[in-house]
Amino acid sequence: MDMPKGDKLVLRGLKFHGYHGVKQEERKLGQKFLVDVDAWMDLRPAGESDCLSDTLSYTDIYRLVKEVMEGPPKNLLESVAQLIASTTLTKYPEVSAVRVQVGKPHVAVQGPVDYLGVEIIRYRSPDVQN
Repeated sequence: MDMPKGDKLVLRGLKFHGYHGVKQEERKLGQKFLVDVDAWMDLRPAGESDCLSDTLSYTDIYRLVKEVMEGPPKNLLESVAQLIASTTLTKYPEVSAVRVQVGKPHVAVQGPVDYLGVEIIRYRSPDVQN
């Protein structure tokens, strides 16, 4: 599938300390995670009205991401990203698609990296209208 088109809310470089991972030390000490989120929705009504009630607040999505990232540990980043995406689509019916990227800046690899991680895109099912 192609990347969704149109308007979106953009959250970049969200940083959290979490305990996700398979290794015992990841579960015990935790580590930093980087998260980016795109939430596709029609921003025209808010653009025309200049009213917060006509859009979704970034802080609502931020709070949701924070709850997942600082919440119960998952083994895989895939699972963390899936939970953020599915919760966003469930909680906010105005969002038609969501892209979630979760990265680990501190990974044990032989060489310098900014981060390693996953990126997923999830679409609202056409047959599931809230």
